[in-house]
Amino acid sequence: MSAVAALVIFVVAFFFIATEKIDKVKVVLVAAAVMVVVGFAPGADVWFSQHAGVDWEVIFLLLGMMIIVGVLKQTGLFDYLAIWSAKRSAGRPYRLMVMLMLITAVASPFLDNVTTIMLVAPVTVVVCNRLHIPAQPYLIAEILASNIGGAATLIGDPPNIIIGSRAGLTFTDFLAHMAPIVGVIFVVFVLLTRVLFRKSFQYNPEHVNAVLALQERRAITDVRLLVRCLVVLGLVVVAFSLHSVLHIDPSVVAMVGAGVMLLVSRMDVTEALNEVEWPTLVFFMGLFVMVAGLVHTGVISTFGEWVIGQVDGDFFGAATALLFGSAVLGAFFDNIPYVATMAPVVEGLVAEVPDPRIGQALWWAFALGADFGGNGTAVAASANVVAIGIAARTGHRISFWQFTRYGIVVTIMSCLIAWLYIWLRYFL
Repeated sequence: MSAVAALVIFVVAFFFIATEKIDKVKVVLVAAAVMVVVGFAPGADVWFSQHAGVDWEVIFLLLGMMIIVGVLKQTGLFDYLAIWSAKRSAGRPYRLMVMLMLITAVASPFLDNVTTIMLVAPVTVVVCNRLHIPAQPYLIAEILASNIGGAATLIGDPPNIIIGSRAGLTFTDFLAHMAPIVGVIFVVFVLLTRVLFRKSFQYNPEHVNAVLALQERRAITDVRLLVRCLVVLGLVVVAFSLHSVLHIDPSVVAMVGAGVMLLVSRMDVTEALNEVEWPTLVFFMGLFVMVAGLVHTGVISTFGEWVIGQVDGDFFGAATALLFGSAVLGAFFDNIPYVATMAPVVEGLVAEVPDPRIGQALWWAFALGADFGGNGTAVAASANVVAIGIAARTGHRISFWQFTRYGIVVTIMSCLIAWLYIWLRYFL
């Protein structure tokens, strides 16, 4: 009975988030409070349980990177990159979108998709403002590209870190098994954007000519500060990339980087904290508590076990169920807590598979479904929420359905190609 009630609370909250009748931060705070008060979320444990509560790893990673981005903003770097991008694309909308998507998709596997979005989204907003074109299509395309590109490596998407740890999979394993299909899907996605966003492409010759006449070097306001900040950012990026070697959590790296960035910039702390997207962080905390209620009452694990229970020795059927089931559930319940909850269930299933190669294929199906499901809705992945928060703050509001109508199409396309890949590589 408690599972049904918890699911009802979640569905009602999701309805208000999707329809945007009430501010989404208010919705998740009220829903989270109800989950805790009635005992569906594990009381005080919601603050300390990574798998059934607030994931502070994500919260502090976001906080640290928001401060770093806030300091970088003061150097004029984003204006410089915006002018440079506009010039290289000659202001042509589709060419500009492809350039921004390519940068995002290439960086995401090594920085992680949330960090990449926080660095690329401000540049996108500035370049669109310069060209007097709507930023929403470009930001949406970047979010989708970041979730696709981040799936390629162990550190590119938070669910992959959980899966890698549980399954004993290495950075090299992810490169060998995930990167090839991610590359194929990204190419198809780039071609698809030409159709998806065809009505959104605007070309304003007078504004393009004005931007082309600008000298991007003049956008840099403080060269010495920029050099110091880039050194710190470079060290942060290296530490992210060496996560599996250094064994230092990305959140720690981000917070240390933020502290050092503030020291070298001598920026006023209050000014830096004003750059933090506090509503986004609060939204995440409330959402984590809401999902904790579903985890604690067994909603997610029950559904997952039921789906896997229908397999009955058909391991390709199991891979199919994991791929599409994870995409659907991950799209609505946030893929990080979903993967944390389902990982033990998948591990139990893999233990029953006599062929280790087939067993590993189930993990890849699980990872692909969870990662690509992150494109399903506006709240399905951390990168989505962060980018939409940045868009709202800069006057380029993206509604839940404005994002989701594109996300669903890309998710279906990605999962169908991934399903074909799983069949051809592991079961044919």
